Amino acid sequence: MAGDQHHPNYPSVDQSDRTIPRNLRQSGDADIDLVISNRVRKSPFWHLSVEEGCHEATVYNHMYHPRAYIDPEDGGAKAEYDLLVNDVALWDVAVERQIRVKGPDAEAFVNRVITRDATDIETKRGKYAICCNQDGGILNDFVLLRPEDDEFWFSIADSDLLQWLQGVTVGNDFDVEIDEIDVSPMQVQGPKSPDVIESLIDAAVEDVPYYGLLEATINDVPVLVSQTGFSGEAGFEIYVREATTNAEAVWNPVLEMVKRHGGAATPVNGRRRIAAGILSLGQDMDLETSPFQVNLGYQVPDDKSADYVGKAELERQKERIKDGAFPFTHKLVGLKMAGEPILEWASDFWLISDPETGEECGYLTSAGWNPDLEANIGLGFVPAAKLQAETDTPLDDSIYDADLDLEFAVHLPDEYAEEPDEPVYATVAKVPFKESANPSAREQAKIHAEDDTEE
Repeated sequence: MAGDQHHPNYPSVDQSDRTIPRNLRQSGDADIDLVISNRVRKSPFWHLSVEEGCHEATVYNHMYHPRAYIDPEDGGAKAEYDLLVNDVALWDVAVERQIRVKGPDAEAFVNRVITRDATDIETKRGKYAICCNQDGGILNDFVLLRPEDDEFWFSIADSDLLQWLQGVTVGNDFDVEIDEIDVSPMQVQGPKSPDVIESLIDAAVEDVPYYGLLEATINDVPVLVSQTGFSGEAGFEIYVREATTNAEAVWNPVLEMVKRHGGAATPVNGRRRIAAGILSLGQDMDLETSPFQVNLGYQVPDDKSADYVGKAELERQKERIKDGAFPFTHKLVGLKMAGEPILEWASDFWLISDPETGEECGYLTSAGWNPDLEANIGLGFVPAAKLQAETDTPLDDSIYDADLDLEFAVHLPDEYAEEPDEPVYATVAKVPFKESANPSAREQAKIHAEDDTEE
């Protein structure tokens, strides 16, 4: 890497379109302990996760979130991945706080704050959606559930969306109540998850369509079951009502059934979600990121007539991209990388450089070894100009299906590099890297387009 930096945050990586640049200092794993205190909330499942061996954690939505269960000597991250893709895994995802919007104007309010059309969401159904600010920056991405006609639940990613939603009501006439409710989700993910769910509830999994909701009971506790997840594998989420009281009553029988099917409690699997092209808020995008930078352009519809926060700016960006321009310095792409298998969580935004000049020009946001692909894969921001010079494909979502003969160099820590202090080479890859059991809306549109072409 170039050594004559005039400040330590790699100015050759153009972050001029950000107010707060990403911190690109390569400080590595600090090797410090996570302090457990009452300043950060413990979810109703936290102690149960610890009992199952959770020995690494992070903070997400001001709550502790498990990050490792199986000890390295017993297979560690590899064993956790194998359980997910071959059997079944139970995930504590109570950090997905549930923000409820309820009242006569619930649909109109939700339609005002999300980019997609809330009027298309039927009762007992859900949809993946985003909220953006006036500048088109992504505030949160979430599964949006509609358990009742006048009620929506935002199952949020890692940001304080509650305050923003409440703020939008100020000075407006929406007749709604907005609050956080005592509902905590857990996920059952993997190819055996349908068998687990059928063993737990008095209904066939066919009764739970993708993004559909089913009222059920587990151990006499009312729950809401959806066919959703964060893995790309077949999977379900179980939303436990009055979770502060009912956590053990639901977790224990679910865990027992998961174990009967050869599974265990494991953490959310970052490496599988990367392969599925699932984005992580805070890593792959934030409030200074446009949907058009990160494969979420489909979240900005052409046919939504109602106004929503950020609509004017997002439609301006969309028109510029249609005209062949790209109003941002960088675009998120998929990368297949050489190097030793990346099995741990990335502690930095690892730098990407131009192999021709050696100059740093971008950074990885997510990375990990994928055993099925036998490669390190990742998502990272690279200069939009480099992509435009390589292809005539517009830099909208269609770029993720394009065949690009484009290489970059990635500066991995020495433990993953082929040679110390030397970058590994990476090629731009299609996203998703691996098909999902339940394709995203963008993937479904692609599949339907291909079917229409064949017909």
